[in-house]
Amino acid sequence: MLPALALGLLLWQAPEPNGGGVRPGTLPKAWRTGGPNCLEAPDWEIHEYNPDFFILRESGCVNYEKPFLYLLFGNESCFLIDTGAGQTNVSRTVSSLIDKWSAQNHRDAPLLIVGHSHSHDDHTAGDGQFKERPNTTLVPLTIAGTSRFFGIEHWPEDIGRLDLGNRILDVMAIPGHDVLSLAYYDRQTGVLFTGDSLYPGRLYVRDFPAFVKSTERLVRFTEGKIVTHVLGCHIEQSRTPYLDYKIGTPYQPDEHSLELSRGSLLELHDALAHMQKPERLALRDLTIWPVSDKVETPAGPAQ
Repeated sequence: MLPALALGLLLWQAPEPNGGGVRPGTLPKAWRTGGPNCLEAPDWEIHEYNPDFFILRESGCVNYEKPFLYLLFGNESCFLIDTGAGQTNVSRTVSSLIDKWSAQNHRDAPLLIVGHSHSHDDHTAGDGQFKERPNTTLVPLTIAGTSRFFGIEHWPEDIGRLDLGNRILDVMAIPGHDVLSLAYYDRQTGVLFTGDSLYPGRLYVRDFPAFVKSTERLVRFTEGKIVTHVLGCHIEQSRTPYLDYKIGTPYQPDEHSLELSRGSLLELHDALAHMQKPERLALRDLTIWPVSDKVETPAGPAQ
């Protein structure tokens, strides 16, 4: 008889190694992180995963958080996840990408929807730049407003969705890191976007019971689905297992890859299930890091 974990893996994997029926894309082997020479580093690094999916990374020379933003195009609209940290030209950068996409597709610029992975200011600092942008909808940074927009009837249990036009994103509330934490599953590419709730680094958990339940819901949701990549919003881990870059590090020349897998989600779920009380626990590619609801600083997370 197969072990329970192995059986679970078989249930969600594709029956044949034929690509799983999802639209493929590529990820870089390494990202620019902010240095060593900031005079030569652009404010944003832009990577084309495929012609309808772009990844933006803010330079560590602009803000040490170095968050990742995601821009996805459908037939009718495009969706931006997060607006970055600090003072940036994010609106101009995103508008330039939309203009280039429109020119390549010989059509007018689509409606832009600006959403969030959660409400912390290193992911929402650029929101104000989009409030007056034409042809733009900004998803409210409230549970009520977010629930209405995505059709999440009962927060956080129900699943909402966003139709960009022949491209559907499933939207899940996953509170724990933040009361407004969200995960998005792109049916077209099989990518699961997990914000600051799962990424290669320190998973700051403010509401431990909620975080455990959210992780359980993500595991259940991904059962039977193709998950090509799990993409969060930061990289804090180095390529050396169990070793991270400390808060405030702008330049990370040997950082972990951005992408994780569903295996990382299962590992997180298993670690939480065996944790008797909230405590720090370093895993190979990430660390569970319970904190108070105070904001972390470059000197270290508030206790």
